[in-house]
Amino acid sequence: MGFGRSSSSSSSSALKWLGFVTAVWVQSISGNNYTFSNYSGALKSLMNLTQLELNSLSVAKDIGKAFGILAGLASDRLSTPVILLIGCFEGLLGYGVQWLVVSRTIQPIPYWQMCVFLCMGGNSTTWMNTAVLVTCIRNFRRNRGPVSGILKGYVGLSTAIFTDLCTALFTSDPASFLVLLSVVPFAVCLTAVFFLREIPPSTTSDEDNEESKYFAVFNIVAVVVAVYLQSYDIIGIKTGAFSIAFASILLILLASPIAVPFHAFIRSKDHDEQDVEGRIDEPLLRSGSEIEVEETMVGAAAAADNELPPSLKPLNNEEVENHGNVVTTEKKRPVLGEEHTIMEAMLTVDFWVLFVSFLCGVGTGLAVMNNMGQIGLALGYTDVSIFVSMTSIWGFFGRILSGTISEHFIKKAGTPRPLWNAAAQIIMAVGYLLMALAMPGSLYIGSMVVGVCYGVRLAITVPTASELFGLKYYGLIYNILVLNLPLGSFLFSGLLAGLLYDAEATPTPGGGNTCVGAHCFRMVFIVMTLTSIIGVGLDLLLAYRTKGIYAKIHASKKGKKSSANLR
Repeated sequence: MGFGRSSSSSSSSALKWLGFVTAVWVQSISGNNYTFSNYSGALKSLMNLTQLELNSLSVAKDIGKAFGILAGLASDRLSTPVILLIGCFEGLLGYGVQWLVVSRTIQPIPYWQMCVFLCMGGNSTTWMNTAVLVTCIRNFRRNRGPVSGILKGYVGLSTAIFTDLCTALFTSDPASFLVLLSVVPFAVCLTAVFFLREIPPSTTSDEDNEESKYFAVFNIVAVVVAVYLQSYDIIGIKTGAFSIAFASILLILLASPIAVPFHAFIRSKDHDEQDVEGRIDEPLLRSGSEIEVEETMVGAAAAADNELPPSLKPLNNEEVENHGNVVTTEKKRPVLGEEHTIMEAMLTVDFWVLFVSFLCGVGTGLAVMNNMGQIGLALGYTDVSIFVSMTSIWGFFGRILSGTISEHFIKKAGTPRPLWNAAAQIIMAVGYLLMALAMPGSLYIGSMVVGVCYGVRLAITVPTASELFGLKYYGLIYNILVLNLPLGSFLFSGLLAGLLYDAEATPTPGGGNTCVGAHCFRMVFIVMTLTSIIGVGLDLLLAYRTKGIYAKIHASKKGKKSSANLR
C-alpha cells in the first residue's frame, strides 16, 4: 500500500485526519463478530441445536479470523480501498444469508453451510481491521498507543451500537439485527474507500503535539458516545419517540469527529509555505543525540542501530549504498525493535510468549461473549441484551484508556506495555471467580470486568507487536496474532463451555437441550480463572524481557522532545 501524495501540507494533514475519521466509522461497525449472542437463540431454536452445536457455529464464525492471514498478506500488495471492498462484500454475503434464514425467507440451510456463511461474516472483519489498523498506525506511527486504543475502542463500542440501535428501532428483533449487520458495514466501507489511504507521517515535534491534541478530541467524543449508550441501557425506555430521538442523537455523535479534518485544514493552511523539503521517516528508536537522515524507503527501519550511524543502516542487512558504492555486510538476525519478517518474528521466544498470553486473555473473554445468552438464561435473566451491551461498552473503556495510558507511561518512564496486560489478566481472573460464585448481581460485575480486561488485551497487544517486530510486515504479524481469536473460541467456547454445559443440561424435545442454575457454567469459569493466572505469568515474563526496548523508546521520545525545545 503506497503513500498517498498531496499538493500541500494543509491538504495532506486534512486528508490524513479525514482518513482517520472514516477509519473510526469502519471500526464502529466492524465488531459484529461479538454480537452472536443477540441472534444465537433464534438459530438454536430454528435449527434445533444442542449447546455444543451452537457453540461450534460460534467457533466457525471465529475461524473466519484465521483466514485473516490472507488480509495480512494482501496488505503489502493491495491498496487500502481494495482491501476494504473485499471485506464489505464478503460481510454482505455472509450476514445476508444468515438474515434469510432467521427471517424465514428461506428454509434453514444445512448445518455445514451455515458454518461457511458464519465463517465468511467473521472473515470480513479481518479485511476491514487490517486495512484500518495498518494504514492508521503507519500514518501516526509516533502515536501508536492512542491510535490502537481509539480504533479498538470503537470496535468494542460497535456491539453496543448495533444492539442499542436494533433495540430502539426494531425492538431487538433478531432478523432486523442481521439486516443491520449486513447493510450498515457495507455502506460505511464504501464511504471509507474514497478517503482512507496512507499519508506521510508527522516529522516534527509540533506535528506530534498537534496529533496528541486531536487524539484527545477523539477520546472525548468516544467517551461521550460510551456514556450515552450506557445511559440508554440504564434508563430502560426503549420504545416510541424516545427511541427515535436516541438513535438520531447517536448518529450525530458518531458523525461529529468529521470536524477534526476541517479544523486541521484551516489550521495548517497558513503554514503551507513553511513546508520543509525532504520529509523524513524517523525510526522508532534513536540515540541520545538528534541525528536526522533521509531513508530510501519509508518505514524500512523501526529502530536505530547504536553501533552504526543511521546513514549506514541497511534496509535488508545485506547491502548499504554509501556515496555510490555498495558495501556488502553479513546477514544477521534482527533484534527486538528492528524490522522482522514473519519467520524471523516466529523464531523468537518473545513472539510466542506474546501469542500464548494473548490466547489466555482473548480466548477466555470470547467464551464469555459467545455464551452470554446462555449464561444469562441459566442465571434466570430473560433479556440478556443488556449484558451484551455492557460487555461492549466496558470493553471500549478498557481499549481506549489502556492505549492512551500505556503511551503516557512509555513517554514518562519507559514502562513496558505488557505490564498492563498482566494487570488486566489479574482482574479478569477475579471476574471469572465472581461469575463462578453466581452471587446476586455478579453477572453485571462480571460483564463489566471481562469487557474492560478483554479490551485492554486487544488495545495493548496491537502496538506491542509493532514495537517489538517493526511495521514493514506488521499486517501479517498482526493477523498471525489474531489467530488466537478462532483458536481461543474453539478451545474455550466450542470445547470447554460446550462440553461442560451439555454435561449439565437436560434434553428438550426436538433434539436441543437447556440448563438452568449456577452450576451450568461454574466449572467453565473455574478453568478460565486458572488459565488467566497462567496468562499473568507470561505477561510478566514478556515485560521483563522487553524492558530494554521500552527504555530505548522512552529515551528516543525524550530526546526528540528535548531537541525540539532547543530549536
